[in-house]
Amino acid sequence: MEIWELGARKILSMVSSREVSAQEVLDSFLSRTAEMDPEIGVYLEIMEPDARFSAAKIDALLLRGDSPGLMAGLPCAVKDNISAMGANLTCGSRILEGYVAPYDATSVRRLRSQGAIITGKTNLDEFAMGSSTETSAFGATSNPWAPDRVPGGSSGGSAAAVASGMVPVALGSDTGGSVRQPAAFTGICGLKPTYGLVSRYGLSGFASSMDTIGPFGASVWDCALVLEAISGSDPDDTRTSRRKAIPYTKKLGRSVKGLRAGVPKEYLAKGVDPGVMAVFHDALEALMKLGVTVEEISLPSSQYARDVYRLLSSCEAASSLARFDGVRYGFRAPAKDMSDMYFETRTQGFGEEVKRRIMLGTLALSAGYYDEYYLKAARARTLVIGDFQEAFRNCDVLLSPAAPTVAFKKGQSGDLLSSSWGDTLTCPANLAGIPALSLPMGFASPQDEDCPHGTFEPLLPCGLQIMGKPHDEETVLNLGFAYEESEGEEVSRRLLEMRRGLLKECEPV
Repeated sequence: MEIWELGARKILSMVSSREVSAQEVLDSFLSRTAEMDPEIGVYLEIMEPDARFSAAKIDALLLRGDSPGLMAGLPCAVKDNISAMGANLTCGSRILEGYVAPYDATSVRRLRSQGAIITGKTNLDEFAMGSSTETSAFGATSNPWAPDRVPGGSSGGSAAAVASGMVPVALGSDTGGSVRQPAAFTGICGLKPTYGLVSRYGLSGFASSMDTIGPFGASVWDCALVLEAISGSDPDDTRTSRRKAIPYTKKLGRSVKGLRAGVPKEYLAKGVDPGVMAVFHDALEALMKLGVTVEEISLPSSQYARDVYRLLSSCEAASSLARFDGVRYGFRAPAKDMSDMYFETRTQGFGEEVKRRIMLGTLALSAGYYDEYYLKAARARTLVIGDFQEAFRNCDVLLSPAAPTVAFKKGQSGDLLSSSWGDTLTCPANLAGIPALSLPMGFASPQDEDCPHGTFEPLLPCGLQIMGKPHDEETVLNLGFAYEESEGEEVSRRLLEMRRGLLKECEPV
């Protein structure tokens, strides 16, 4: 078995015991990347010289008998809206063409300090606005399970990197589901932490009141490891929590018997494919066998969550993207005067989806519409938060599918019906700032118009979403770990088979 096929835990054990060197681990993953990335389109930049320097440093520390940290020798990819010093920071947009990050984001700095090897920057929807990684100015990323389908978005590059075995773990960002939905589409785990648990310093803002940096991994343990490395208070981000750091990996494996889980009926009312729903019900039965009490609950304000998210996030995006004007950095369009330069730079530099959101946000913040739109949306957000607070009086966690469908085909992201319902499943957690984990729960067949139910099409992964109380990642991860331990063998087997037979037809229904 190749090194890249091993899980993060096994690789860490082998590096710490010096059974393999960090250099050998890196060579294996870079070789895998050279083989697969031309077909998948994961990386916008591979940071090989920097990665080799880091690997050599880790090997030297181990040779001296020193500990390089929690993630010693573990390769990690980083979404390209998170700053890594000396690497390009494009956010998937032409308007940042040529911009090189002068510093590390806090999350990247903490990964390095724990011995992780940063391998490169991954593709994303432009400024994290999208759900398919197709709005990137530098081309679309493919889903490793079916290359004609999307890996989800906006963190599709990071998710596809982990799913295809190019790295064992990766960082993404989640504003309305951008870690959880790609994790569901690619058959891996992805965590959106509590707002403020992980520093946003060095993350290019989309919607600052909802943005979170979160980990991807092939298993729940992998996500817990990365969260343990990057979480904690940061003086450079005043919104980070000052709570004591938790060794999340050491909290896994406890009994989940007696946990109370709520299933919001509004999340399942419509829009979820029958195949995904069937797998979700199987997951609920598996959790009940573990001693979890499952009951239906109501989150009545969920009906507003999608529209509230889109309006508020667009308002915040319009504000945060105002600084991209061609004056200080990035792309500048040739023009006859200053006014024309502003207009042409933003017109040519931003893609269509970004421009739509800027225009919507600018309208909602304008003098004639501020009270009518922005303030009403802000008030509705408090209703969403109140629903969660009420639900958590009687429940320890909430459960739902992480996405209403399996991965859809490229070019179908313009059909907003299913993607809008997908926002309904994920964005409430961002509005409320609570933690949410997506992990594989099984496989379902696509329900595309040209792929009706019952036809012989590939089985594709779908995800289970576990939402928890603020700062209760410990319970969320432990429940996910327990489910994975009891039901994850088949998923792990298929993930490995997919990697070994990548770009070949999956097992038919």
